[in-house]
Amino acid sequence: MSGSLIARDVTVHRGRQLVLDAVTLALDAGHRVGLVGPNGVGKSTLLNVLGGFVTADSGRIERRPRDATVGLLAQEPERQPGETVRDMVRRRAGITAANTDLDVATEALAAGAEGAGETYSEVLERWLALGADNFEARLATVWNDLGLEADRLDRDTGVLSGGEAARASLATLMLARFDVLLLDEPTNDLDLDGLDRLEQFVVNSPQAMLIVSHDRTFLERVVTDVVELDEQSHKAVSFSGGWLSYQDERAVSRRHATEKFEQYVETRDQLAGRSQREREWATQGASKAKKKPADNDKHVKAFKVNQTEQLAGRAARTQRQIDRLEVVEKPWEGWRLSFRVGSGSRSGDFVASLTNAVVDRGSFTLGPISLEVGWAERIALVGSNGSGKTTLLGALFGRIPLDGGTHRIGPSVRIGELDQARRRFDQAIAGQSAGMVTIGRLFMDGTGMTVSDTRTLLAKFGIDADRVDRPASTLSPGERTRATLALLQANEVNCFVLDEPTNHLDLPAIEQLEAALEDFPGTVLLVSHDRRLLERVAVTRRIELRSGQIFDDRSLA
Repeated sequence: MSGSLIARDVTVHRGRQLVLDAVTLALDAGHRVGLVGPNGVGKSTLLNVLGGFVTADSGRIERRPRDATVGLLAQEPERQPGETVRDMVRRRAGITAANTDLDVATEALAAGAEGAGETYSEVLERWLALGADNFEARLATVWNDLGLEADRLDRDTGVLSGGEAARASLATLMLARFDVLLLDEPTNDLDLDGLDRLEQFVVNSPQAMLIVSHDRTFLERVVTDVVELDEQSHKAVSFSGGWLSYQDERAVSRRHATEKFEQYVETRDQLAGRSQREREWATQGASKAKKKPADNDKHVKAFKVNQTEQLAGRAARTQRQIDRLEVVEKPWEGWRLSFRVGSGSRSGDFVASLTNAVVDRGSFTLGPISLEVGWAERIALVGSNGSGKTTLLGALFGRIPLDGGTHRIGPSVRIGELDQARRRFDQAIAGQSAGMVTIGRLFMDGTGMTVSDTRTLLAKFGIDADRVDRPASTLSPGERTRATLALLQANEVNCFVLDEPTNHLDLPAIEQLEAALEDFPGTVLLVSHDRRLLERVAVTRRIELRSGQIFDDRSLA
């Protein structure tokens, strides 16, 4: 694998909106480039252009060699109706397309079509390079190594839990033998073991990679270069030297830009003040010079007129200095999420509890578990995918019925939940005819807010007026998360439940979420595999689950 991919002056519009403007970047073998920028800036669009799924309005994409293979692993893989997990992995690893191309080339060769021999050789070489010849054996090995049940492979993709789907995507990545890999949020829903495996694979791979991720620890550990899509100019800015080098260089660049602007403003204002004073003095002097001197001395009058003319000349020279100043624009600051958790009145000391609770899902059983959560506790729920964290949250707050035991919730507890799949909007959409309800209508129904207040609040979360009137089913993953955060801000709560909250949030929004959690006075239950988030959010208690049981429950206060 030694392919490379080059984008030259790629420009893309979405309707009248400019998304990418003359973007140029190079992906060379062995380089792992992090692609960053706020949600909606065009990262996924660029990946789709590079992968050949979207045609640019102008510019060109070069593959070196010409037949280099490029694979795109999207953040939300399309699950086709009736498709098995095995077929999904084959398709995403490029094996399905390679098999089809080989079958077509074989038929053409058998029919004696002109040029069929050369075409067959090229197709066969690509089929072998993608590892199609031993794909099934490799799939069985990787699948077992990731701890996934073998029977899942030949079942419908809908049977996969969030954690299993994440590991299936990881398996696809580890099996794919594309020359260039385009990865869109590969860390989403992976547990710590999965993250470690992903990092090892990425670092040890010889392939060229372009990686979109908001996992700061992952980016710090794996990327060799960074490309930032600028929100204002829609151009790409390249930084070499890895993630920490990018952060340092970007901070220095912004500081210098701010200092340069402040120096320009200070100099301009000083000169403008001097010019204003000189004009005022000249005006006052001219007025006095016109008056007849008390002693009728024409020399005194001439002196005053000359002095006034000098002041006017100085004012003109000062104005010319202002005109010659190199104008420095203020460093542009784009939209930034300003989020706070709407804190309601204090609940009682008792928040929620489970007593000998059991949830039986056939292949998985949670419990029996006894657990009590008190006011203002800040609990981190940790454990591998499939250990029962999300099920425990659902049982604790009554969303999942118990097959044994009991649960209680305090009478004054107001729960705000950011769930792993952001189902709040999905469920609301499903309950509407034809799924055509707008984002604004769903939000107003969930908050009781007026149209005006709804538009104002959603705008603060990056959902502008045009999007408010769109069908809610068109929400992107990032928009779904921000809309849910807006709901939480509108509805005052005293118990905040977060299940993988950083999925689909951009870096500035994650930092705002961290700050909001720091200021929130109520109860917090946090499930996350974002290592930097777990470091920065102060928790008072850590609960570890293994195979549906509480393995460790310790106070950190």
